[in-house]
Amino acid sequence: MRVDLNCDLGESFGAYRIGCDEEMIAVATSVNIACGLHAGDPDVMARTVDMALRAGTAIGAHPGFPDLAGFGRREMQMAPAQVTNLIIYQVGALQAFVHGAGGRLNHVKPHGALYNMAAKKDELAEAIAIGIKKIDPNLILYGLSGSRLIKAGKKMGLRVAQEVFADRSYKADGTLTSRSHPLAVIHDPEVAALRVMQMVSSQTVQAIDSSILSLEADTVCLHGDNPSSLDMAQRLRRCLEEEGIEIRALG
Repeated sequence: MRVDLNCDLGESFGAYRIGCDEEMIAVATSVNIACGLHAGDPDVMARTVDMALRAGTAIGAHPGFPDLAGFGRREMQMAPAQVTNLIIYQVGALQAFVHGAGGRLNHVKPHGALYNMAAKKDELAEAIAIGIKKIDPNLILYGLSGSRLIKAGKKMGLRVAQEVFADRSYKADGTLTSRSHPLAVIHDPEVAALRVMQMVSSQTVQAIDSSILSLEADTVCLHGDNPSSLDMAQRLRRCLEEEGIEIRALG
């Protein structure tokens, strides 16, 4: 068995520092870098790309809704063509930083509300997949395991990565629990590690209502803005290695 560990990074902007990017890059095998609309800015994008390249970590774009104040976690209603252009705009910007630094963009993972809405809405999911294919059909689309976004990527002929979450709980339908729920975010590194081991080894996870869900786990997400992220990532990596599971970037 093998799995990728990915982390959302590059979410600082201006005078505001969010997360511990350099430390997380040392643990993750791939990173998703914010593209400036929900978080990040040109200087942060350049620095994060440079850190990832020096660490040999696979680099992905992390585009979201244009919602800096809400950190991209508020739903926005946009026409499919607008969403496609939003993807091209943001992914293209990060791709330029990566190419300029001598690297290659590996994947795209939508952020926040855009990601969660696309997990349930075919039209939105297809708009995202179209945007990615227009930029580079070789890019891997990261999406919630078993979701509409994965289905849309396959339909467009993209390579897809089924993503599971170490620090988020699931609803019975396989979607992530809303952050407004008190049990939405998992902060205990030990609990997160045990859940990931179950998802990777048996391809199941317990939902918030205690039902058991089936899923595929190509890549595991850790959020860089979670105060427990570093402890969680280090604990999770140790557990996977102890079980003989190969940890490697996709692509």
